[in-house]
Amino acid sequence: MSLDFEKPILELEGKIAELRHVSSDNRVNIADEITRMQGKADKLLIQTYSKLSPAQKVQVARHQERPHFCDYIKYLITDFTPLAGDRSFAEDHALIGGLGRFKGEACVIIGHEKGHDTQSRVKHNFGMARPEGYRKAQRLMKMAERFQLPVITLVDTAGAYPGKGAEERGQSEAIAKSIESCLRAEVPIVSVIIGEGGSGGAIAIAVADRLYMLEHSIYSVISPEGCASILWRSGSYAEEAATALKLTAQDLYKFKLIDGIIDEPIGGAHRRKEETMENVSRQIEKALGDLTPWDQGSLIQNRRSKFIAQSRNL
Repeated sequence: MSLDFEKPILELEGKIAELRHVSSDNRVNIADEITRMQGKADKLLIQTYSKLSPAQKVQVARHQERPHFCDYIKYLITDFTPLAGDRSFAEDHALIGGLGRFKGEACVIIGHEKGHDTQSRVKHNFGMARPEGYRKAQRLMKMAERFQLPVITLVDTAGAYPGKGAEERGQSEAIAKSIESCLRAEVPIVSVIIGEGGSGGAIAIAVADRLYMLEHSIYSVISPEGCASILWRSGSYAEEAATALKLTAQDLYKFKLIDGIIDEPIGGAHRRKEETMENVSRQIEKALGDLTPWDQGSLIQNRRSKFIAQSRNL
């Protein structure tokens, strides 16, 4: 997947790859030319990503090569045991959760999975959870309370699934109850928006003691396309909507709606996945360290005070 604004960079990188191929095939020493072009590409990459517009950040946040929930599980969590089903209707594959160890300490981890290819995207419903996904999240949070385990949530969804079946099974109620479960949880919750944070589908598991966003992730009440279709009656105004929504990590940090921004490698998380996941790991470790040990009463009161203060900032 290539982004429109990355085309000059990709063209340079393509030429560099061709030169390296020529050099290896013909034993021609063109190292100086490759070095010069690589420097030019690196400079262009820095310039481009230092001044991304909100609409361009939306594209980066949605890039299919960004590390997804399952990638983070493999990198951050050991002994991961997925737990399936909401014990009421079915298993939802868009919202995955289970038990594991982060830095050797037991925890509950929950997150959206979009999938990497056509087959996995269909299986995970493109990261759009149905009511049973949010009821599964509630079940896991109650389990975390029972065994006094911290909760880590990773958010990456365009929003909750808006289908007829989901509405018939109480989508809005499931999201509201999930938010309530987060607010009432007697254990620390650390949440990171790793891609898209769309609407109630995101906030359902992002009401946390510490909420962070990756540098080029987005978090909004509605997608730019959805906003444009409502306000301008046309999806062609999505770029203007992205700016008006103030959905970037930088905007939300300025409004004190998130607790911090996690740096991405130059060129976005999709270029260097492991470096991105390591940055996320360090931030989660620091946040859990600040919240541990915890007193249940103080934890809930501090969380309440935090969200009341945020509502006053709006």
